[in-house]
Formats: sequence, structure tokens, C-alpha cells
Amino acid sequence: METAQSQEQTAPGAFTAFARFVLCGGGVGVASSFAVAALASWVPWVVANALITVVSTLLATELHARFTFGAGGRATWRQHTQSAGSAAAAYVVTSVAMLVLQQLVAAPGAVLEQVVYLSASALAGVARFVVLRVIVFARGRTQAPAVPRAALPVPATVARTSAPADTAALCRAA
Repeated sequence: METAQSQEQTAPGAFTAFARFVLCGGGVGVASSFAVAALASWVPWVVANALITVVSTLLATELHARFTFGAGGRATWRQHTQSAGSAAAAYVVTSVAMLVLQQLVAAPGAVLEQVVYLSASALAGVARFVVLRVIVFARGRTQAPAVPRAALPVPATVARTSAPADTAALCRAA
């Protein structure tokens, strides 16, 4: 029979977690950039970016919970909510970058749009890594560490010689 400590996965180091983050989040991000470009041919770019951001955030949060940060299972609702907050900030960064591009260049080509979008996504991605690692998937916040049974304090036993005469009166007085 395994102990609770041996079943708990250890969190990967910062370098390993970042490499996994880039692989998972970056892969989802690159796929998202092409999905946004394709969807933007049917709906306004800002709407396409919002839809793709929602879908990619759900997928990436699951990948990060299971693989990147070693949480050992599916993401919780709290983790999805916090991750969505960081994704909303990333959405603002990418949207502002694209709006600025459209103000500076009258008719930007697809390659320039992709470079700007991916650059803004990379900047937002580094900030998201920090938020996800330090807040969302921090080890001490998702579950209490396993405490060996022998380390728990043993309650003292007190012998009672007699019960108070009027217990109800003592309870009302308190």
C-alpha cells in the first residue's frame, strides 16, 4: 500500500515547467493564431480572437494542470477561473497590439499580422507563466501537504471526577 506522500507528484523545476509551458501553451498558441486568421475571414477579428481565446484557454489550462506544472489531474474550477483571468489579460494585449498595427499600417499583410500577433502572444505568455506557476498551480494552495500520522499531536486525556450540578445553567452563562 502506497503512502499519501509517495502518491503525490513532485512539482517540476522552473526550467522544466517553462519548457513544458512553451511546448503546451506555445503549441496551442500557434494553432490559435492560424485559427484566429481563418475565423476572422467570417467574423470581425476581435470576435474571432475572443472565441479562439476561450477555447484555447480551456485546452491549455487542462494541459498545464496535467503536464506543465505537475498538478497530477484535471484542472479545478478555481484554476480554470484564475487561468481565464490571465487569458483575459493576454486577450487585451493581443487585441491592443493588432489594433495598433491596424492604426500604423493601412493594409498589413498576413505575415506582418502573424508576427505582431505571435509577438504579443509571446509577451503575454511569459507573464501568464509567472501567474500560473506562482498563483494558479502553486503547490501549497491546491492541497495541504501530507502529514505523517506520528507527527500529529496526541490529545491529552483529562479525567473528570464529577459533572457540574447544572450544565444547562453553565451553557446559558457562557
